Amino acid sequence: MHSAFRFLILIVATAFISGPATAQGVKQIQLSEKQVQSFLAAQKEISKLTEKIQDGPNAKPDPKVEAAVKAAATKNGFAGFDEYSDVFDNISMIMSGLDPKTKAFSEPKIAIQKEIDGVKADKAIPEEQKKQQLNELNEALKSAEPVKFPTNIEIVKKYYDQIDAALQ
Repeated sequence: MHSAFRFLILIVATAFISGPATAQGVKQIQLSEKQVQSFLAAQKEISKLTEKIQDGPNAKPDPKVEAAVKAAATKNGFAGFDEYSDVFDNISMIMSGLDPKTKAFSEPKIAIQKEIDGVKADKAIPEEQKKQQLNELNEALKSAEPVKFPTNIEIVKKYYDQIDAALQ
């Protein structure tokens, strides 16, 4: 299922490593093709590592996992994990606004509201999980901003299938 919720989970994991600034909103940057290609190269390894991060109010990051994530970002062409995180956030913002069939783009607030409506209507989602998803989506809606760099939309569209596969 292609959804903004899947990206929110990944954003939470990257926010856990990079700190509260990421959790507050996306630092919009102008993406280059090289950054998107580096993201694709790094994503599988970083995703596996972030799965090991425990979530929760008292969770403390494992320094070894944190160091491995930062090393993976650097190994794949980023100046550090912060740059990877910024690229990830910007790609995620664009991906969550793209229709998987038509590749038509909707601004983040519109895309998140559509996702909220879809979660509300989905009878297959258990009530507790639905409540959690809706809480996270409503929080994302509060901080959603319009895209500042329209060229990011075209770059992400160009790599859409590869990005979508990397984020599965």
